Amino acid sequence: MSRIEEALSRFNEDYNCAQSIFSTYAPHYGLDQDQALKISTGFGGGMAGSGRTCGAVTGAYMVIGLKYGMGVSKDAEAKEKTFQKVSEFSDKFQKNNGSVICKEILGCNINTPEGMEYFNQNDLLEKKCLNCVKNAAEILEEML
Repeated sequence: MSRIEEALSRFNEDYNCAQSIFSTYAPHYGLDQDQALKISTGFGGGMAGSGRTCGAVTGAYMVIGLKYGMGVSKDAEAKEKTFQKVSEFSDKFQKNNGSVICKEILGCNINTPEGMEYFNQNDLLEKKCLNCVKNAAEILEEML
């Protein structure tokens, strides 16, 4: 199974968007799946369901950090490379999805009862969120 398929499979297993991305890639960079799932739990739904930055995007940012990030060595070049890669990812994701902001992608605020009703009635989990997970994984596959 490809990592794109793995991320989609996790999403279909009721893990959130951030968990689906981060837990698929994290083991390839030394972090076990359970830890990755726990770390990324609060990022789903645009930061704990608040509709801010899409969880698939924040999951990808964390993956980029695992690969390129600055650690205890305080490597300034690694920090700069990470920022460049995050910016590149953001540009590609926004081009494909219109935004990196969850409520803008969905066209509703899932942090309100009305927004959640709209989300459910319009099957946005399947129509939008699944696509965001797929697209984030596709972009990561190009970039990593």
